Amino acid sequence: MEETKTQAPATAMPTTYDPKEAEKKWYDYWLKGQFFKAGARPDAKPYTIVIPPPNVTGMLHIGHALDFTLQDIMIRTKRMQGYDALWSPGSDHAGIATQTKVEQKLREEGVSRYDLGREKFLGKVWEWKEHYAGTIREQWAKMGFSLDYSRERFTLDEGLSKAVREVFVRLYEKGLIYRGKYIINWDPAARTALSDIEVEYKEVQGALYHLKYPVKDSDEFIVVATTRPETMLGDTAVAVHPEDERYKHLIGKTLVLPIIGREIPIVADEYVEKEFGDWSCENYAGA
Repeated sequence: MEETKTQAPATAMPTTYDPKEAEKKWYDYWLKGQFFKAGARPDAKPYTIVIPPPNVTGMLHIGHALDFTLQDIMIRTKRMQGYDALWSPGSDHAGIATQTKVEQKLREEGVSRYDLGREKFLGKVWEWKEHYAGTIREQWAKMGFSLDYSRERFTLDEGLSKAVREVFVRLYEKGLIYRGKYIINWDPAARTALSDIEVEYKEVQGALYHLKYPVKDSDEFIVVATTRPETMLGDTAVAVHPEDERYKHLIGKTLVLPIIGREIPIVADEYVEKEFGDWSCENYAGA
């Protein structure tokens, strides 16, 4: 008797669960149905979360996944409670950090931004942005985040840039933003100032330097011990301990800042460590 084989119908349930196929199918269904789009409930109470825009310096990491998951829980909860919920997506240009990444890639190719010129280099930066912004969107989708993509923004969008300028002008007019002289973090490679948050600190073996600060109209001087002699250019005063017998007669007098020639006062402060440094001169200040 001839054995007959029956073929399972094409609509049979798969024997194993394929998360990639299932997740993509339902996420595409959600997007097509515009279930995440705000404004469908005009009479409902609004609830909005603006996503902390990730930098386009690279891909999302586990910290982003945790933070965004918590936001997704909140926005979905409010949406189910009847709110007109909006989770607004976006990404940040992170100018200096992104430039550093692009320049690093160019160095691997044997060229620099100076070889390319301004316009071509900017083109490379925008190519980088488009690549990683797209990667971030793909990661959002894979995690199933209920974002309203119709409102996606980039921090260099014209509207956002105009808003930032407007805020800065208003703060300046109120006297809340001003220009001053401060010691800053300087990047010699990028040739720009850096914020404290962009600086990575590491311990290195240093040396203790002793700098002579002459007292104005006197043959005396104070020797300041420091591990950072370059900061002397920004000195505004030299502090001595008020109970230090070596300097009581100098408190209130004026020093001449070496190299610069700027006059700065001698002040008293208990924060000064009298024993700091190793200097035999009797006119020594651990400032």
